[in-house]
Amino acid sequence: MRKQNSLALAREHGTPLFILDHEIIRENYRIFKRLLPRVQCYYAVKANSIQEIIETLFNEGSSFDVASYSEFMQVYRYISHFDTPRQEHFVWDNIIFSNTIKDAATLERIKQYKPLITYDNEDEIKKIKRACDTAGLVLRLKVPDIGSQVEMSSKFGAEPADAARLIRDAFDQGLTVEGLSFHVGSQCGNLDNYTKALAVTAAVFRDARQKGFPLKLVDMGGGFPVPYDAQTVPFERLAETLNTEIERLFPEDVELLAEPGRFIVATAACLVSEIIGKARRNGKIFYHINDGVYHTFSGVVFDHWIPNFSAYREGPREICAVVGPTCDSFDKITLAADLPADLEIGDFLFTDNIGAYSTASSTTFNGFPGAKIHHKNLKPGAGPA
Repeated sequence: MRKQNSLALAREHGTPLFILDHEIIRENYRIFKRLLPRVQCYYAVKANSIQEIIETLFNEGSSFDVASYSEFMQVYRYISHFDTPRQEHFVWDNIIFSNTIKDAATLERIKQYKPLITYDNEDEIKKIKRACDTAGLVLRLKVPDIGSQVEMSSKFGAEPADAARLIRDAFDQGLTVEGLSFHVGSQCGNLDNYTKALAVTAAVFRDARQKGFPLKLVDMGGGFPVPYDAQTVPFERLAETLNTEIERLFPEDVELLAEPGRFIVATAACLVSEIIGKARRNGKIFYHINDGVYHTFSGVVFDHWIPNFSAYREGPREICAVVGPTCDSFDKITLAADLPADLEIGDFLFTDNIGAYSTASSTTFNGFPGAKIHHKNLKPGAGPA
């Protein structure tokens, strides 16, 4: 039904058409909250920063993980009318800057909001002290990310052996460390990553408290898998494991946070593209479409995403190439799409589950605009009273 409805919309609005269903966003958020009842959900804005997504989640009561001042202001617009105490409470309790390295100008601009921010090294402590000493700090730990679609540990995270020193150094600088965070890597299908990360974090947490440092929270980051295929670990199974480990490792007074991005938006969007050219090259059919890796399919490059295509009619099938509209030969979306071989120029292709890391990293390379965005089940509102 979703696929057939998308065809009607494409004919009405034109292509490429990115169809975003806000009811699915709400459902995914509610599933996350229901299956992880002790965990505060901070939507990772980087996954898809379309303003209407933030509005939908704000109205649902979500918290937010931001990486930049721009992302922060996308959330702040919904609390700008609050009085100062209420603004400060919302920023402190509902927003975290999870980018461990922030430029000094950004820190200076957010100082007035008394934010919660992450760090993972001594130089960042000094910078925060100079530019944003009102912040509450969260130390990000390096943890295993084996088997995740996108690894994180090569760029972020302090070695657990260095954690005690980095916590002490922050307090010595007159700052307050509120807790610890980690990230097991994006689209994590390896449950051991989570169990090992929670065990490492719990050990560091206990050690810090025993040394007199009043840590309060643990941020489990993202990585929660999306059912792109039948091999994906069901979220219900992961949630059961996480709840068991959380109960075993962390006392009731410890706040638990998480930063789902892909999990919230990936399944909420589909794309309709149009075949604008067809050629047989070295024996293989190439379908040229009006979207590509510089646009909505940017996740193929930046997110290691495996694209999916299907046609709106049946026909004799071949393994075909689907390529983008730019003059760059790099703009090949896939060389292995199982599609009807008799599709013609003007026919449409359907791609499902393309809500995450797609429009967020789309460009206007070669002068081609990004896909049009069509919102379904959008319910604008002023957010929580």
